Amino acid sequence: MPQQQFPNSPQGADINAVGISAPVGSGRGGVSGGVIDVSERQARGGSPEPDNETSSTRRKAGEAYDTGQVETYDVIGEGLTYESLTAKVSDIVLKRRVSWGFAIGLATTLALLAVLGLSVLYALLMGVGVWGINIPVAWGFDILNFIWWIGIGHAGTLISAILLLLHQNWRTSINRFAEAMTLFAVACAGLFPLLHIGRHQYAYWMFPVPNTMGLWPQFRSPLEWDVFAISTYATVSLCFWYVGLIPDLAILRDRATNPIQRKIYGAFALGWRNSAKHWDRYGKIYLLLAGVSTPLVLSVHSTISFDFSFGIVPGWHSTIFPPYFVAGALYGGFAMVLILAIPMRALYGLKDLITMKHLENCAKVMLASGLVVFYGYIMEIFFGWYSSNKYESYMTFDSRMFGPYAWSYWALIFCNGIFPQLLWIKKLRVNIPFLFLTSVVISIGMWLERFVIIVTSLYREFIPAKWTMYYPTAIDWSTFIGTFGLFFTLFLLFCRFLPVIAVAEMKELLHHEKFHDHGHGDHGTGHAVHEGNVGDVESLDGTAHTAEPHVVPSGA
Repeated sequence: MPQQQFPNSPQGADINAVGISAPVGSGRGGVSGGVIDVSERQARGGSPEPDNETSSTRRKAGEAYDTGQVETYDVIGEGLTYESLTAKVSDIVLKRRVSWGFAIGLATTLALLAVLGLSVLYALLMGVGVWGINIPVAWGFDILNFIWWIGIGHAGTLISAILLLLHQNWRTSINRFAEAMTLFAVACAGLFPLLHIGRHQYAYWMFPVPNTMGLWPQFRSPLEWDVFAISTYATVSLCFWYVGLIPDLAILRDRATNPIQRKIYGAFALGWRNSAKHWDRYGKIYLLLAGVSTPLVLSVHSTISFDFSFGIVPGWHSTIFPPYFVAGALYGGFAMVLILAIPMRALYGLKDLITMKHLENCAKVMLASGLVVFYGYIMEIFFGWYSSNKYESYMTFDSRMFGPYAWSYWALIFCNGIFPQLLWIKKLRVNIPFLFLTSVVISIGMWLERFVIIVTSLYREFIPAKWTMYYPTAIDWSTFIGTFGLFFTLFLLFCRFLPVIAVAEMKELLHHEKFHDHGHGDHGTGHAVHEGNVGDVESLDGTAHTAEPHVVPSGA
């Protein structure tokens, strides 16, 4: 549809609050939509406001002006229009060339993926005896890494579902890649119990599949509950992620110039045409899936904790495990969100979409969940003392604190309990290098937590004659490191072929920031509404239609 022309203005000109500017661009490549007035943003966060229109704050059509390298504490950076937002995210997929850094990173992850393939193949051929497991430590790196990877996936569900239902608009910029992170982490996690069963050709027996032998799973086993919890979690997360992708796949379809890309994205867009009926159905199913996903945050990791708490083993048999495991999963999950978000926003110039507000809020969630986890550590010590049970007391004090694996326990306390308390200091909480370091430390701490729970509870049984040490073998380490190759290979491919930020949802957020103000043109993030700015009234497909505010349907 052609743009609306205004009286006394040149053909195709973009009307801004400060006057008439250069002709509107074609909307291809970089930030389009003509001229963007960014003087207000620069007055707040950068250089002084200019005195004339020819200064650097006015970007002529075709010139690059990257607002994604300017830090902001708003939920969305200033100077963005519907079209520039669309171009900024979609051009990463459609027009950005493969850099040497990306190629080297992908080659590294593929090498790690090859290590995983060789390690799994060796374990399949030789049996799980090549691992360090023994009697009584029948669970080692396999279950340890399974729980660690599942925990990482929990942040995606929390950001996507619970924060959506609570109307937290800061989730919008990070929910897409957090959901993808969930799927990739579940794929890594599911590999370990599959290998752990030993006789891998009978893995399908874990499902209630009719067979000639009349065998059915033991539904009273917590391990069987894991099968259904994880499969349900993966299925719902995949559906939620894909439904959210549909409007953005249609945007890629319409903006792609390569016919093969158009056909592929068009097939996965399921005929999306941006109609009111499509938006109505989209909003309903998206909200429904959010409601279904919400209980999974609590149920999945609670079910996994039953693997331990239902066993009469000192160090495991505890009613605190379900909430303790859920808080730990969110703790490690948000740490991984920051580990992925901080480099991605810098490499792709997304600092105006993934802003400091998002990073600080993630840090606050980590701080809150970390306090719950640390409280769990203190309660375990209290239970070991107050219960007057000699086995619990021995496990807590003599074994974990001062036994052969004491190094792992005290490293765990430092990584998960002491070091993250620095996040109380705001200057450190908004310091990006420190946030990245803290996230890495927490991820290591959450892995150590699983090591302490599993190994130090098993290596010394009730009968001293059965005591033995657990040492992971090279195959244990290569399998674990190889899963990083699987995870980051999938994530890099996701960044290359799919939009890392939910464009449709960001447009709704941009619309509300501009038009649903709580004052007279003065908004919660400091944006101002300029009447007659064609660049601010584009539709969800990135094309300007009218000078009237475009109302985005609910659920956009």
